[in-house]
Amino acid sequence: MSIITVPFSWLLMQFYDLCGNIGGAVILFALAVNLILMPFMAKSKKSMMHQSRLQPRIQQLQAKHGGNPQVLNQEMSKLYREEGVKPMSGCLWSLIPFPILIVLYSVIRKPMSVMMGLSADAVNAIRSTLENMGLLATELTTKQEQYLEITMTQLCHEHFDQLSGVVDGLKDISYDFLGMNLGNNPTLFFWNTEEFAAGNWWPVVGLFLIPFVSALVSWLSLKISMTMNPATAGTDAQTQQMQATNKSMQIMMPLMSLWIGFGMPATMGVYWIFNYLFNTVRDFVLTKHYKKKLYEDDVEWRERERKRELEEAEQERKREAAERRRATGEIMENKNISKKKLQAAEKQKLEEMKAAAIAADKAARRERLGVVETETPASQVGNRRYARGRAYDPDRFGKQEETPNEAADMEQEETQESTL
Repeated sequence: MSIITVPFSWLLMQFYDLCGNIGGAVILFALAVNLILMPFMAKSKKSMMHQSRLQPRIQQLQAKHGGNPQVLNQEMSKLYREEGVKPMSGCLWSLIPFPILIVLYSVIRKPMSVMMGLSADAVNAIRSTLENMGLLATELTTKQEQYLEITMTQLCHEHFDQLSGVVDGLKDISYDFLGMNLGNNPTLFFWNTEEFAAGNWWPVVGLFLIPFVSALVSWLSLKISMTMNPATAGTDAQTQQMQATNKSMQIMMPLMSLWIGFGMPATMGVYWIFNYLFNTVRDFVLTKHYKKKLYEDDVEWRERERKRELEEAEQERKREAAERRRATGEIMENKNISKKKLQAAEKQKLEEMKAAAIAADKAARRERLGVVETETPASQVGNRRYARGRAYDPDRFGKQEETPNEAADMEQEETQESTL
Protein backbone atom coordinates (compact mmCIF):
# COMPACT_ATOMS: atom_id res chain seq x y z
CA MET A 1 0.00 0.00 0.00
CA SER A 2 2.90 2.35 0.72
CA ILE A 3 3.96 2.12 -2.93
CA ILE A 4 0.72 3.96 -3.78
CA THR A 5 0.30 6.21 -0.75
CA VAL A 6 3.89 7.53 -0.58
CA PRO A 7 3.70 9.43 -3.92
CA PHE A 8 0.30 10.83 -2.94
CA SER A 9 1.52 11.96 0.48
CA TRP A 10 4.71 13.47 -0.97
CA LEU A 11 2.71 15.48 -3.53
CA LEU A 12 0.21 16.59 -0.89
CA MET A 13 3.01 17.74 1.43
CA GLN A 14 4.61 19.71 -1.40
CA PHE A 15 1.35 21.54 -1.96
CA TYR A 16 0.92 22.06 1.80
CA ASP A 17 4.35 23.68 2.03
CA LEU A 18 3.28 25.94 -0.82
CA CYS A 19 -0.12 26.94 0.62
CA GLY A 20 0.33 26.61 4.38
CA ASN A 21 -3.02 24.84 4.95
CA ILE A 22 -4.50 21.49 4.09
CA GLY A 23 -7.47 22.97 2.20
CA GLY A 24 -5.32 24.70 -0.40
CA ALA A 25 -3.11 21.61 -0.66
CA VAL A 26 -6.13 19.41 -1.42
CA ILE A 27 -7.39 21.87 -4.08
CA LEU A 28 -4.00 21.89 -5.80
CA PHE A 29 -3.88 18.11 -5.49
CA ALA A 30 -7.25 17.83 -7.29
CA LEU A 31 -5.93 20.12 -10.03
CA ALA A 32 -2.76 18.03 -10.41
CA VAL A 33 -4.76 14.80 -10.62
CA ASN A 34 -6.95 16.23 -13.38
CA LEU A 35 -3.91 17.43 -15.32
CA ILE A 36 -2.20 14.04 -14.98
CA LEU A 37 -5.34 12.24 -16.13
CA MET A 38 -5.89 14.67 -19.02
CA PRO A 39 -4.32 12.42 -21.72
CA PHE A 40 -6.30 9.39 -20.58
CA MET A 41 -9.55 11.31 -20.27
CA ALA A 42 -8.90 12.86 -23.69
CA LYS A 43 -8.64 9.39 -25.16
CA SER A 44 -11.87 8.39 -23.42
CA LYS A 45 -13.64 11.54 -24.62
CA LYS A 46 -12.46 11.01 -28.18
CA SER A 47 -13.70 7.41 -28.17
CA MET A 48 -17.13 8.40 -26.81
CA MET A 49 -17.56 11.24 -29.29
CA HIS A 50 -16.29 9.05 -32.12
CA GLN A 51 -19.05 6.56 -31.30
CA SER A 52 -21.56 9.38 -31.39
CA ARG A 53 -20.28 10.44 -34.81
CA LEU A 54 -21.09 6.97 -36.13
CA GLN A 55 -24.78 7.40 -35.29
CA PRO A 56 -25.92 7.93 -38.94
CA ARG A 57 -24.04 4.86 -40.11
CA ILE A 58 -25.37 2.82 -37.20
CA GLN A 59 -28.90 3.86 -38.15
CA GLN A 60 -28.24 2.70 -41.73
CA LEU A 61 -27.13 -0.68 -40.43
CA GLN A 62 -30.21 -0.89 -38.20
CA ALA A 63 -32.49 -0.17 -41.16
CA LYS A 64 -30.68 -2.76 -43.26
CA HIS A 65 -30.25 -5.58 -40.72
CA GLY A 66 -32.91 -4.70 -38.16
CA GLY A 67 -34.56 -8.10 -38.54
CA ASN A 68 -31.36 -10.02 -37.88
CA PRO A 69 -29.73 -8.99 -34.56
CA GLN A 70 -26.78 -11.35 -35.06
CA VAL A 71 -25.83 -9.85 -38.43
CA LEU A 72 -26.42 -6.34 -37.04
CA ASN A 73 -24.00 -6.94 -34.17
CA GLN A 74 -21.42 -8.34 -36.58
CA GLU A 75 -21.71 -5.33 -38.87
CA MET A 76 -21.49 -2.93 -35.93
CA SER A 77 -18.38 -4.71 -34.64
CA LYS A 78 -16.88 -4.51 -38.12
CA LEU A 79 -17.67 -0.77 -38.28
CA TYR A 80 -16.10 -0.16 -34.85
CA ARG A 81 -13.02 -2.12 -35.90
CA GLU A 82 -12.62 -0.20 -39.17
CA GLU A 83 -13.02 3.15 -37.40
CA GLY A 84 -10.71 2.18 -34.54
CA VAL A 85 -13.42 2.64 -31.90
CA LYS A 86 -13.53 0.64 -28.66
CA PRO A 87 -17.02 0.99 -27.15
CA MET A 88 -15.92 0.18 -23.58
CA SER A 89 -12.83 2.36 -23.47
CA GLY A 90 -14.88 5.46 -22.63
CA CYS A 91 -16.31 3.83 -19.51
CA LEU A 92 -13.11 2.38 -18.07
CA TRP A 93 -11.22 5.67 -17.75
CA SER A 94 -14.18 7.31 -16.01
CA LEU A 95 -13.71 4.89 -13.07
CA ILE A 96 -10.18 6.12 -12.26
CA PRO A 97 -11.23 8.89 -9.78
CA PHE A 98 -12.65 6.33 -7.33
CA PRO A 99 -9.35 4.48 -6.60
CA ILE A 100 -7.67 7.90 -6.28
CA LEU A 101 -10.32 8.93 -3.74
CA ILE A 102 -9.69 5.76 -1.70
CA VAL A 103 -5.91 6.29 -1.64
CA LEU A 104 -6.31 9.97 -0.75
CA TYR A 105 -8.59 8.99 2.13
CA SER A 106 -5.85 6.68 3.45
CA VAL A 107 -3.38 9.58 3.31
CA ILE A 108 -5.71 12.11 4.94
CA ARG A 109 -6.82 9.70 7.67
CA LYS A 110 -3.25 9.04 8.87
CA PRO A 111 -1.27 12.25 8.49
CA MET A 112 1.44 11.17 10.95
CA SER A 113 2.05 7.66 9.62
CA VAL A 114 1.68 8.47 5.92
CA MET A 115 2.20 12.18 5.29
CA MET A 116 4.94 12.68 7.88
CA GLY A 117 6.32 9.14 7.55
CA LEU A 118 6.56 8.56 11.33
CA SER A 119 6.94 5.06 12.72
CA ALA A 120 4.36 3.38 14.95
CA ASP A 121 6.62 3.89 17.99
CA ALA A 122 6.91 7.60 17.26
CA VAL A 123 3.11 7.93 16.91
CA ASN A 124 2.64 6.09 20.24
CA ALA A 125 5.19 8.36 21.91
CA ILE A 126 3.29 11.47 20.76
CA ARG A 127 0.02 9.93 21.98
CA SER A 128 1.48 9.22 25.40
CA THR A 129 2.80 12.76 25.64
CA LEU A 130 -0.60 14.26 24.74
CA GLU A 131 -2.31 12.02 27.31
CA ASN A 132 0.15 13.05 29.99
CA MET A 133 -0.46 16.71 29.15
CA GLY A 134 -4.19 16.14 29.55
CA LEU A 135 -4.90 17.12 25.96
CA LEU A 136 -6.03 13.65 24.83
CA ALA A 137 -8.37 11.26 26.61
CA THR A 138 -7.11 7.78 27.38
CA GLU A 139 -10.43 6.12 26.53
CA LEU A 140 -11.68 6.83 23.00
CA THR A 141 -14.67 5.68 20.97
CA THR A 142 -14.28 3.62 17.81
CA LYS A 143 -14.78 6.67 15.60
CA GLN A 144 -12.27 8.67 17.63
CA GLU A 145 -9.74 5.86 17.26
CA GLN A 146 -10.37 5.82 13.50
CA TYR A 147 -9.39 9.47 13.14
CA LEU A 148 -6.96 9.56 16.08
CA GLU A 149 -3.97 10.75 14.03
CA ILE A 150 -5.97 13.72 12.68
CA THR A 151 -6.90 14.71 16.23
CA MET A 152 -3.29 14.33 17.37
CA THR A 153 -2.07 16.41 14.40
CA GLN A 154 -4.49 19.20 15.33
CA LEU A 155 -3.33 19.13 18.94
CA CYS A 156 0.32 19.17 17.83
CA HIS A 157 -0.42 22.23 15.68
CA GLU A 158 -1.93 24.05 18.68
CA HIS A 159 0.97 23.10 21.00
CA PHE A 160 3.76 22.61 18.51
CA ASP A 161 6.35 24.48 20.58
CA GLN A 162 5.91 22.00 23.43
CA LEU A 163 5.78 18.84 21.25
CA SER A 164 8.29 19.58 18.48
CA GLY A 165 11.12 17.87 20.35
CA VAL A 166 9.24 14.70 21.29
CA VAL A 167 10.12 12.83 18.07
CA ASP A 168 12.12 13.64 14.96
CA GLY A 169 10.17 14.30 11.82
CA LEU A 170 7.07 15.81 13.45
CA LYS A 171 5.61 18.51 11.18
CA ASP A 172 3.24 21.36 11.93
CA ILE A 173 0.14 20.76 9.78
CA SER A 174 -2.84 23.11 10.03
CA TYR A 175 -6.38 22.04 9.12
CA ASP A 176 -7.78 25.58 9.27
CA PHE A 177 -9.39 26.68 6.01
CA LEU A 178 -11.72 29.66 5.66
CA GLY A 179 -12.45 29.56 9.38
CA MET A 180 -13.31 25.84 9.35
CA ASN A 181 -11.42 22.86 10.71
CA LEU A 182 -11.20 20.43 7.79
CA GLY A 183 -9.95 17.69 10.08
CA ASN A 184 -13.43 17.36 11.62
CA ASN A 185 -16.37 15.47 10.17
CA PRO A 186 -19.42 17.54 9.15
CA THR A 187 -22.31 17.17 11.59
CA LEU A 188 -25.85 16.74 10.29
CA PHE A 189 -27.43 18.18 13.47
CA PHE A 190 -25.03 21.10 13.77
CA TRP A 191 -27.35 23.10 16.05
CA ASN A 192 -26.70 20.58 18.84
CA THR A 193 -22.95 21.27 18.91
CA GLU A 194 -21.15 23.33 21.57
CA GLU A 195 -19.74 25.75 19.00
CA PHE A 196 -23.17 26.63 17.63
CA ALA A 197 -24.59 27.03 21.13
CA ALA A 198 -21.70 29.34 22.01
CA GLY A 199 -22.46 31.54 19.02
CA ASN A 200 -19.50 30.32 16.99
CA TRP A 201 -21.77 29.00 14.26
CA TRP A 202 -19.72 29.37 11.04
CA PRO A 203 -17.21 26.51 11.65
CA VAL A 204 -20.01 23.96 12.12
CA VAL A 205 -22.41 25.44 9.54
CA GLY A 206 -19.62 25.66 6.97
CA LEU A 207 -18.75 22.01 7.50
CA PHE A 208 -22.46 21.16 7.27
CA LEU A 209 -22.71 22.86 3.86
CA ILE A 210 -19.69 21.11 2.32
CA PRO A 211 -21.50 17.77 1.61
CA PHE A 212 -24.48 19.56 0.04
CA VAL A 213 -22.24 21.73 -2.11
CA SER A 214 -20.41 18.57 -3.15
CA ALA A 215 -23.68 16.87 -4.12
CA LEU A 216 -24.86 19.94 -6.05
CA VAL A 217 -21.58 20.27 -7.93
CA SER A 218 -21.57 16.57 -8.84
CA TRP A 219 -25.14 16.80 -10.16
CA LEU A 220 -24.34 19.92 -12.20
CA SER A 221 -21.19 18.32 -13.58
CA LEU A 222 -23.09 15.27 -14.80
CA LYS A 223 -25.90 17.44 -16.19
CA ILE A 224 -23.50 19.64 -18.16
CA SER A 225 -21.58 16.63 -19.45
CA MET A 226 -24.72 14.86 -20.68
CA THR A 227 -26.01 18.07 -22.29
CA MET A 228 -22.79 18.76 -24.17
CA ASN A 229 -22.20 15.20 -25.33
CA PRO A 230 -24.59 13.69 -27.90
CA ALA A 231 -26.05 10.24 -27.42
CA THR A 232 -23.67 7.40 -28.13
CA ALA A 233 -24.39 5.24 -31.15
CA GLY A 234 -25.90 1.82 -30.59
CA THR A 235 -28.97 -0.30 -31.00
CA ASP A 236 -32.32 0.83 -29.59
CA ALA A 237 -31.93 -1.48 -26.59
CA GLN A 238 -28.41 -0.19 -25.92
CA THR A 239 -29.54 3.42 -26.22
CA GLN A 240 -32.38 2.88 -23.75
CA GLN A 241 -30.04 1.11 -21.35
CA MET A 242 -27.52 3.96 -21.61
CA GLN A 243 -30.20 6.57 -20.94
CA ALA A 244 -31.36 4.61 -17.90
CA THR A 245 -27.75 4.40 -16.69
CA ASN A 246 -27.29 8.15 -17.08
CA LYS A 247 -30.43 8.86 -15.07
CA SER A 248 -29.28 6.49 -12.35
CA MET A 249 -25.90 8.22 -12.20
CA GLN A 250 -27.58 11.62 -11.83
CA ILE A 251 -29.22 10.28 -8.68
CA MET A 252 -26.50 8.03 -7.30
CA MET A 253 -23.51 10.37 -7.66
CA PRO A 254 -25.02 13.23 -5.61
CA LEU A 255 -26.09 10.70 -2.96
CA MET A 256 -22.57 9.28 -2.92
CA SER A 257 -21.21 12.82 -2.53
CA LEU A 258 -23.46 13.32 0.49
CA TRP A 259 -22.29 10.05 1.99
CA ILE A 260 -18.64 10.95 1.43
CA GLY A 261 -19.19 14.43 2.85
CA PHE A 262 -20.80 13.33 6.12
CA GLY A 263 -18.90 10.06 6.58
CA MET A 264 -15.35 11.37 6.10
CA PRO A 265 -13.32 14.38 7.22
CA ALA A 266 -14.28 17.64 5.53
CA THR A 267 -10.98 17.55 3.66
CA MET A 268 -12.40 14.80 1.43
CA GLY A 269 -15.50 16.88 0.74
CA VAL A 270 -13.37 19.82 -0.38
CA TYR A 271 -11.39 17.52 -2.68
CA TRP A 272 -14.60 16.06 -4.13
CA ILE A 273 -16.02 19.56 -4.84
CA PHE A 274 -12.97 20.86 -6.67
CA ASN A 275 -12.35 17.55 -8.43
CA TYR A 276 -15.81 17.86 -10.01
CA LEU A 277 -15.24 21.53 -10.87
CA PHE A 278 -11.93 20.79 -12.60
CA ASN A 279 -13.47 17.75 -14.25
CA THR A 280 -16.27 19.92 -15.68
CA VAL A 281 -13.79 22.46 -17.06
CA ARG A 282 -11.67 19.68 -18.57
CA ASP A 283 -14.73 18.03 -20.12
CA PHE A 284 -15.82 21.36 -21.61
CA VAL A 285 -12.39 22.01 -23.18
CA LEU A 286 -12.07 18.46 -24.56
CA THR A 287 -15.60 18.51 -25.97
CA LYS A 288 -14.96 21.78 -27.81
CA HIS A 289 -11.68 20.46 -29.19
CA TYR A 290 -12.97 17.11 -30.43
CA LYS A 291 -16.21 18.54 -31.77
CA LYS A 292 -14.19 20.64 -34.18
CA LYS A 293 -11.90 17.77 -35.12
CA LEU A 294 -14.69 15.23 -35.55
CA TYR A 295 -16.69 17.73 -37.61
CA GLU A 296 -13.79 17.86 -40.05
CA ASP A 297 -13.73 14.05 -40.09
CA ASP A 298 -17.47 14.04 -40.78
CA VAL A 299 -17.00 16.35 -43.78
CA GLU A 300 -14.31 14.04 -45.18
CA TRP A 301 -16.47 10.97 -44.60
CA ARG A 302 -19.47 12.55 -46.33
CA GLU A 303 -17.28 13.47 -49.30
CA ARG A 304 -16.01 9.89 -49.54
CA GLU A 305 -19.54 8.57 -49.30
CA ARG A 306 -20.70 10.94 -52.05
CA LYS A 307 -17.89 9.80 -54.37
CA ARG A 308 -18.63 6.15 -53.61
CA GLU A 309 -22.32 6.61 -54.39
CA LEU A 310 -21.46 8.36 -57.66
CA GLU A 311 -19.11 5.52 -58.66
CA GLU A 312 -21.73 2.90 -57.81
CA ALA A 313 -24.34 4.82 -59.83
CA GLU A 314 -21.96 5.01 -62.82
CA GLN A 315 -21.22 1.30 -62.63
CA GLU A 316 -24.93 0.52 -62.42
CA ARG A 317 -25.59 2.75 -65.47
CA LYS A 318 -22.90 0.93 -67.50
CA ARG A 319 -24.26 -2.45 -66.46
CA GLU A 320 -27.81 -1.55 -67.51
CA ALA A 321 -26.53 -0.20 -70.84
CA ALA A 322 -24.61 -3.42 -71.46
CA GLU A 323 -27.68 -5.48 -70.61
CA ARG A 324 -29.76 -3.49 -73.12
CA ARG A 325 -27.15 -3.96 -75.88
CA ARG A 326 -26.90 -7.66 -75.12
CA ALA A 327 -30.69 -7.96 -75.27
CA THR A 328 -30.81 -6.29 -78.71
CA GLY A 329 -27.96 -8.44 -80.04
CA GLU A 330 -25.48 -5.62 -80.44
CA ILE A 331 -22.92 -7.59 -78.43
CA MET A 332 -22.57 -11.36 -78.16
CA GLU A 333 -22.38 -12.91 -74.76
CA ASN A 334 -19.02 -14.49 -74.10
CA LYS A 335 -19.15 -16.84 -71.17
CA ASN A 336 -15.39 -17.02 -70.98
CA ILE A 337 -14.46 -13.37 -70.85
CA SER A 338 -13.15 -13.57 -67.32
CA LYS A 339 -9.57 -12.40 -67.09
CA LYS A 340 -8.81 -15.16 -64.62
CA LYS A 341 -10.20 -17.83 -66.98
CA LEU A 342 -8.24 -16.46 -69.93
CA GLN A 343 -5.05 -16.54 -67.89
CA ALA A 344 -5.73 -20.13 -66.80
CA ALA A 345 -6.37 -21.24 -70.41
CA GLU A 346 -3.19 -19.58 -71.61
CA LYS A 347 -1.22 -21.22 -68.83
CA GLN A 348 -2.61 -24.67 -69.68
CA LYS A 349 -1.79 -24.19 -73.36
CA LEU A 350 1.82 -23.27 -72.53
CA GLU A 351 2.17 -26.32 -70.29
CA GLU A 352 0.84 -28.63 -73.02
CA MET A 353 3.27 -27.15 -75.57
CA LYS A 354 6.13 -27.58 -73.11
CA ALA A 355 5.21 -31.21 -72.42
CA ALA A 356 4.95 -31.94 -76.18
CA ALA A 357 8.38 -30.39 -76.80
CA ILE A 358 9.92 -32.46 -73.99
CA ALA A 359 8.36 -35.65 -75.41
CA ALA A 360 9.59 -34.87 -78.95
CA ASP A 361 13.08 -34.11 -77.70
CA LYS A 362 13.14 -37.36 -75.74
CA ALA A 363 12.01 -39.38 -78.78
CA ALA A 364 14.63 -37.72 -81.01
CA ARG A 365 17.39 -38.42 -78.50
CA ARG A 366 16.40 -42.12 -78.25
CA GLU A 367 16.39 -42.34 -82.02
CA ARG A 368 19.90 -40.85 -82.27
CA LEU A 369 21.16 -43.32 -79.69
CA GLY A 370 19.54 -46.22 -81.47
CA VAL A 371 17.33 -47.14 -78.63
CA VAL A 372 14.61 -49.41 -79.88
CA GLU A 373 11.28 -49.05 -78.22
CA THR A 374 10.26 -52.36 -76.72
CA GLU A 375 6.81 -53.61 -77.43
CA THR A 376 4.38 -53.00 -74.66
CA PRO A 377 3.18 -56.40 -73.38
CA ALA A 378 -0.49 -57.08 -73.06
CA SER A 379 -0.01 -57.70 -69.31
CA GLN A 380 1.26 -54.14 -68.69
CA VAL A 381 -0.84 -51.76 -66.58
CA GLY A 382 0.56 -48.26 -66.40
CA ASN A 383 4.30 -48.51 -65.74
CA ARG A 384 4.06 -52.10 -64.46
CA ARG A 385 4.89 -54.41 -67.38
CA TYR A 386 3.68 -57.68 -65.85
CA ALA A 387 0.82 -56.48 -63.70
CA ARG A 388 -1.46 -59.19 -65.20
CA GLY A 389 1.22 -61.88 -65.06
CA ARG A 390 3.94 -62.93 -67.54
CA ALA A 391 1.74 -65.62 -69.14
CA TYR A 392 -1.21 -63.32 -69.64
CA ASP A 393 -2.91 -63.85 -73.01
CA PRO A 394 -5.93 -61.74 -73.83
CA ASP A 395 -7.05 -64.31 -76.48
CA ARG A 396 -6.44 -67.38 -74.41
CA PHE A 397 -10.10 -68.40 -74.56
CA GLY A 398 -10.40 -67.85 -78.30
CA LYS A 399 -13.90 -67.28 -79.55
CA GLN A 400 -15.58 -70.18 -77.79
CA GLU A 401 -18.88 -69.49 -76.10
CA GLU A 402 -18.52 -68.55 -72.50
CA THR A 403 -20.68 -70.04 -69.77
CA PRO A 404 -22.31 -67.72 -67.24
CA ASN A 405 -19.82 -68.84 -64.57
CA GLU A 406 -16.87 -68.23 -66.87
CA ALA A 407 -18.20 -64.80 -67.77
CA ALA A 408 -18.56 -63.95 -64.08
CA ASP A 409 -15.03 -65.23 -63.39
CA MET A 410 -13.71 -63.21 -66.32
CA GLU A 411 -15.46 -60.09 -65.08
CA GLN A 412 -14.10 -60.61 -61.57
CA GLU A 413 -10.59 -61.19 -62.90
CA GLU A 414 -10.73 -58.08 -65.06
CA THR A 415 -11.96 -56.10 -62.06
CA GLN A 416 -9.00 -57.34 -60.00
CA GLU A 417 -6.59 -56.61 -62.82
CA SER A 418 -7.92 -53.10 -63.28
CA THR A 419 -7.61 -52.61 -59.54
CA LEU A 420 -3.99 -53.70 -59.65
